[in-house]
Amino acid sequence: MYLEELFGLKGKVALVTGGGQGIGQVIALGLARAGAKVVIMNRSNVLDTVRLIQAEGGTGMGVQADVTKEQEVDAALEEVLAAYGSLDIVVNNAGICMHQTTMEMTPEDFRRVIDVNLTGPFIVSRAAGRVMIARGIRGSIINVASMSGSIVNIPQWQCSYNASKAGLIHLTKSLAMEWVDNGIRVNSISPGYIATPMSTDNPAELNDAFIKLIPQHRMGEAEELMPAILSLATSRSGYTTGSDFIVDGGYTCL
Repeated sequence: MYLEELFGLKGKVALVTGGGQGIGQVIALGLARAGAKVVIMNRSNVLDTVRLIQAEGGTGMGVQADVTKEQEVDAALEEVLAAYGSLDIVVNNAGICMHQTTMEMTPEDFRRVIDVNLTGPFIVSRAAGRVMIARGIRGSIINVASMSGSIVNIPQWQCSYNASKAGLIHLTKSLAMEWVDNGIRVNSISPGYIATPMSTDNPAELNDAFIKLIPQHRMGEAEELMPAILSLATSRSGYTTGSDFIVDGGYTCL
């Protein structure tokens, strides 16, 4: 009962962008297991995670939207409100990464990464903030940033990704201060190397190089992000806003 009181989300409505696979899918399932009604927002593949949630007895739905397109996001939130009548938690997880040197990367590539990883969370957060402020919801917005917002990854090069995540961490702090009087908390988590397709699909020699640099000598599991997510999602963390939680096996300590 004590854990349910601390981390339970019964009656809450949570939106997860990019929840069709990887970290986003694990987050969506974890929020559903904590009792939240979970909405998956993706450009496609919105139903796989919903089926997994429903198979465990949870409540979920999918809405299709590109996070970089404001009209699509606004329409998706209207669907959420029509179905569940509220929006309490938003997890901005959708993101992309391009491993390219600066000389290989085109301005179009750079803009695409920034658009998805930084402009997308801005659009979704602003739309959600409008809903929360209008309805007096003391909500929680959680941005999935990266340790790459604080350090430069080696030996792969990804200046666009690193810049986007650094920007996302500061967007988090900026929105937290702007909306503090509305009771809306905005925080971020910064995962290190997590064993998802985005990481494990790399060449073996690249992953070996990563692991040698991680003090715990392994990649993390997506489930190991859930304690931070659940803590930030619940109103029990009411005094926490504008914070970035690094979950990286100690990588950024070096």
